[in-house]
Amino acid sequence: MRVHRIRPDVSVLSDSLEVPGIGYIPVNAYVLHASQPVVVDTGLALPDRNFVESLSAVLDPADVRWIWLTHPDRDHTGGIFDLLAAAPKARLVTTFLAVGIMSCERPLPMDRLHLLNPGQSLDVGDRTLTGFRPPLYDNPATVGFFDDRSGLCFSSDCFGGPMASEEIAQSSDVTAVRADDLRSAQLLWAAVDSPWVQNVDERRFLGTFDPLRDRAPELVLSTHLPPAPGITGQMIDTLGSAAGASPFVGPDQEALEQMLAGFEPAGGGR
Repeated sequence: MRVHRIRPDVSVLSDSLEVPGIGYIPVNAYVLHASQPVVVDTGLALPDRNFVESLSAVLDPADVRWIWLTHPDRDHTGGIFDLLAAAPKARLVTTFLAVGIMSCERPLPMDRLHLLNPGQSLDVGDRTLTGFRPPLYDNPATVGFFDDRSGLCFSSDCFGGPMASEEIAQSSDVTAVRADDLRSAQLLWAAVDSPWVQNVDERRFLGTFDPLRDRAPELVLSTHLPPAPGITGQMIDTLGSAAGASPFVGPDQEALEQMLAGFEPAGGGR
């Protein structure tokens, strides 16, 4: 993981996954250096990742007081149990539904939970974090939040987009990407991650962006996009146009067999 201290009170733990035919998907976790430090998501669940070790580059894990789980998909929960062990004073901010989903694999410690729904707030000492449902999501347990002190928005999967290279995917600022390329990437991700958007009522869908328009965060921090300063309006316009878009259709078995055949040694081997 690459670690970026993008603001005095925000660090990014950047990772990525290469998806053939799509690009490099950023996978970010964050540290909010509040007076009661908050870790937002815990990275990929892959055997060669050590989330707690990466976190230690910017914060002693024992100092973590809150772990905000934006939703319980495996690209958000990779280090969650290791972090709970390393941060004995931390409580896990999540939803009732997320707890149920995770209990199908490994139960969460109930005495360390703090259940929070969209519209509810959490006091972390020097600021208040207010939960909201991002306009696009792939899990019904998703809750992002606004930092009421800094005005930042943590948007979970919303505003994500595959990048052209690993270096860009793990960079500290997405505004280096051309606007047209960013728009294409975000619309592709909307079709991949939120295929239900093809069925939405456009007027009602556009209304789900109102919390973002009202707060106008100067910096949006998505799990699946490098940090995005100063382009919130542009990104809202992009995703607002996704209503009715056709969902992404991935390769089928025939395409898989063709790919596998391409991996065979020339001449058939022994």
